[in-house]
Amino acid sequence: MEAGFTAGWRFRIGTALFAAAVMSSGAQYALQAAPAAAGVPDAPTFTKDIAPIVQRSCENCHRPDGVAPMSLATYEDARPWARAMKQRTSIGPRAGVMPPWYVEKNIGIQQFHNDPSLTDTEIATIAKWADTGAPRGNPADMPPPKVYADRNAWAIGTPDLIVKTNELTVKGDAPDWWGEIPSVPTGLTEDRYVAALEIKEVNDVDTSKAAGNRATVGGRFVFHHMIWRTQVLDPAKDQSQDPLSFILDEETVNWPVHEVGRNADFFDPKSARLLKAGSSIVSDSVHLHSNGRDTKAHLEIGFKLMPKDYKPTYKRAVFGLGNGVDIDIKAMEPGQQLHAYTVLQQHTKIISFEPHLHAPGQRMCLEAIWGFNIQTLNCVGYDHNWVRGYDYTDDSAPLLPKGTILHIIGYMDNSPTNKNVPDPRNWQGSGNRSVANMFIDLGMRVALTDDQFKEEMAQRRERLHLTKNDYVIGCPLCLVMPPAPRATGGNPQ
Repeated sequence: MEAGFTAGWRFRIGTALFAAAVMSSGAQYALQAAPAAAGVPDAPTFTKDIAPIVQRSCENCHRPDGVAPMSLATYEDARPWARAMKQRTSIGPRAGVMPPWYVEKNIGIQQFHNDPSLTDTEIATIAKWADTGAPRGNPADMPPPKVYADRNAWAIGTPDLIVKTNELTVKGDAPDWWGEIPSVPTGLTEDRYVAALEIKEVNDVDTSKAAGNRATVGGRFVFHHMIWRTQVLDPAKDQSQDPLSFILDEETVNWPVHEVGRNADFFDPKSARLLKAGSSIVSDSVHLHSNGRDTKAHLEIGFKLMPKDYKPTYKRAVFGLGNGVDIDIKAMEPGQQLHAYTVLQQHTKIISFEPHLHAPGQRMCLEAIWGFNIQTLNCVGYDHNWVRGYDYTDDSAPLLPKGTILHIIGYMDNSPTNKNVPDPRNWQGSGNRSVANMFIDLGMRVALTDDQFKEEMAQRRERLHLTKNDYVIGCPLCLVMPPAPRATGGNPQ
């Protein structure tokens, strides 16, 4: 999770295409030109054809006062970047693509919440617009400008509780720092369940053009990540003497990692996460980096709470899926693979898939093995500079029976073709810094009882009108139809 490297943090417009094809499930996943898409206008213009795409999938970041280096909200804003827009939208689901959404569309589940990705037709339309001189078009065709809340607005809505970490100062020329920050009480006086969570960095960086700051994501922020938990601290106990004791502590709850670019988290409505009374925000894994100027910053953690009488019906499934023991990434080699497995001890509904690698990471696939049934649930590209989590829709979230083997495959490029790696001559093992590595699926899951598992599958069959002739990725037992009720009365046969 560390980003202690200059080149890897740069959010460049000129990111090059990767020269090497990536190996996928025993077959090559090569960069190829997309076939000509149907429906591309003969003479696309910004006002009629490009602006609607930008408003839906780009402006959330590329607008005045947004986190992106430049605005694309008007023709005057977008015209200088026409060629870059063509290049960055067309490079496929891998580091550098815009918008930053890396799900491969030719394999696995494709239904996700908040998917900003472009269709083949939209990508081809942007390319043709750039290739034909990027014309403005008729001003009357321009859609009304979108109205955005100010930068202080929350994606989860107004939080019911905001907890602020202590303010830190990061010197403009300071080296990267990784370690523990002081704990902060939540102030909560009663146990409450959390429906949604969002974390923001608040700092004194002047983002105006006049300030002349580096127009990069790294130039806007100084927190790269925070791994954290809430814990009811015992003042009589020194946690530092047993730093792993919190794993088995019933008074401790682990929460999704905060990282640059990461979206807000919405928990399953039937499995909201508990925030205990008297708990504190605790982190012994914060990464800070300089942004070229002295910066004061803190994090604000916003909690959206369930009603007081809420009780969860599903339990959170707690298991690890990753490898932090024998990571062995050789120097100067692309196309390396890492593997990790776990066997589900309970029926499980997978709420989200969130690959986590480090600088050499190119791609991760998630596979489910049930008997002779082997399904690739998803393959997604990876960009260490812009981490994403992928939240399944309720009707696409994998429903996996107890005994299923989950398998993740990581694809690593530790060669000069990977611009995120500062020096590919170095071997890499497991560690917290970006010059070391991690290999984890940080996605959220819930555990289901036998009855809950059957009910989830029955609801999916009904909503999707499934028959025995359908094929459902991620639900190997969905099409095992329950037996019809036996008739009563009459003579026995």
